Amino acid sequence: VPVARRGLWAAAYGQAARSMANCLRIGDKVPDFEADTSIGRIRFHEFLGDSWGVLFSHPADFTPVCTTELGVTAKLAEEFKKRNTKPIAISVDGVESHEKWIKDINETQSTTVNFPIIADPDRKVSDLYGMIHPNAPDTFDGQLTVRTVFVIAPDRSVKMSLTYPASTGRNFD
Repeated sequence: VPVARRGLWAAAYGQAARSMANCLRIGDKVPDFEADTSIGRIRFHEFLGDSWGVLFSHPADFTPVCTTELGVTAKLAEEFKKRNTKPIAISVDGVESHEKWIKDINETQSTTVNFPIIADPDRKVSDLYGMIHPNAPDTFDGQLTVRTVFVIAPDRSVKMSLTYPASTGRNFD
């Protein structure tokens, strides 16, 4: 939606339209942000450096599907490194919850989580990236994110995105 029309669209269609107005499309430059993560505070573009990035959202910490997904991602660390790619996860829970979750992932998945998880309790990053879908099932009226994956090139452009319901898992194998 062209920038001039986004305001009219959002006014006419409410929150769902505002979420769509924040939708990142293939070729768009991803917005930079600063956030607390499981490894400390980061500035997203600085974290990526000259690498590719895979930003993927999780509805909440400690969900069984998310736990296995992050475990597999950690186990694929060498494959990501070979491809100059940095994975980074996000959920609407805080850093303290992430730290406890990482311990659980490491224990239950026999791995070591070696990438940051963004803490987004105020949903600012999730909203900025269009991950909040208030009309989607299983998100408690937009309190949780839908599952979203962005593949981001070193020039900060979106090369691929996937969005699907919180109730649907991913296969990282």
